[in-house]
Amino acid sequence: MANNNMARLNQDMKREIIDIISHMKDPRVQGFLTVTRVEVTPDLSNAKVYISVLGKEDGTKEAVTALNRASGHVRSEVAKRMHIRKSPEFLFIEDDGAAYADRINRVIEGLKHE
Repeated sequence: MANNNMARLNQDMKREIIDIISHMKDPRVQGFLTVTRVEVTPDLSNAKVYISVLGKEDGTKEAVTALNRASGHVRSEVAKRMHIRKSPEFLFIEDDGAAYADRINRVIEGLKHE
């Protein structure tokens, strides 16, 4: 039962973080920024937020840096919106899953042509 509650909390927090980030005016977080997943610890002290940016090569690193600097703002907004007393500290991490999947697809396509 606790596992289902954590999964629901992760999804709810992901939804709120996406909305908060979409309203930020920092040009480094504008564009095709995607929150791929959120992992909150059971004691709600920390949360890892995985970010992916499509388009620019260094866009993900810039966005992660900007979001880590604005993590206090994101934390306070999440606490307000979700009506929780203790909000986790957010650590934004670059997610390279989409780039990895693209590389695997190119390798497979190269094998098909040979």
